[in-house]
Amino acid sequence: MSVKKITATAMLLAAALTIFVAEAQLPPPVPIPGVKLGLANVVTLAALSLLGRREAFAVLLGRIALGSIFAGQAVSFIYSLCGGLLCYIVMAVLIGPLGERLWVVSVFGAVAHNVGQIAAAAALAHSAAAWAYLPVLIISGVITGAFTGLCAQLIAKRLKRRKTE
Repeated sequence: MSVKKITATAMLLAAALTIFVAEAQLPPPVPIPGVKLGLANVVTLAALSLLGRREAFAVLLGRIALGSIFAGQAVSFIYSLCGGLLCYIVMAVLIGPLGERLWVVSVFGAVAHNVGQIAAAAALAHSAAAWAYLPVLIISGVITGAFTGLCAQLIAKRLKRRKTE
């Protein structure tokens, strides 16, 4: 990996971590437990589009690990990890065929993230009852995923344009 890619990855990780910690301090956007915008995923998705799979994976894992420490949410580490890994896998697979339509990639990634978190909750609680909450999270995942994906799409397009100037 080149020094330029390492530097860009580190800068994106710092941005994602800052956004994650700031969002953790905000009140929930809706009065439904577990629903949040997931704004740090904008940076992960932009990294996937601009730098590649390996660098985006580093941004994701760094954000989850450091975010759990800095935001004081070490208990939620397993939920973030399960959701984040499933989200990353789906987005990494879809980025090829969908390319520039990051908002579509993000919707599928957000839904996968919610599935991963529900799977973790069901496994930790040894109860299938957690799956009953999935329809609510799928609806929120589609909405928030479209929003964060549009943001990532605009950012990636602008950064790609600046790169060629």
